[in-house]
Amino acid sequence: MAYDEALAARIRELVAGESGVEEQRMFGGLAFLAGGNMAVAASGQGGLLVRVDPAESKQLVTTTPAEEMVMRGRPMRGWLRLDSADVAGGELDVWVERGLAFARSLPPKR
Repeated sequence: MAYDEALAARIRELVAGESGVEEQRMFGGLAFLAGGNMAVAASGQGGLLVRVDPAESKQLVTTTPAEEMVMRGRPMRGWLRLDSADVAGGELDVWVERGLAFARSLPPKR
């Protein structure tokens, strides 16, 4: 499955005024990085991938439509997935801001 190009365009629009944000194709999707750290992505598996503080993962999974990303059968704390339908309205900006805030809290990679 290819990434959702309409979702990627919406993310691009939201980050257009943000300094230090780059986009990069990764793992079949289109990721948006702050300081070289991935913040959000239009996932190659469909939907949105958001990087959050691992300490907040469990609470976000129980209070939002987000699910923990699973890689090789293991849940990845700090990496959340949402279906495109879950961010079809105004919710996308909240998730993009959450991902940018966490990525910016990490040491820059460049």
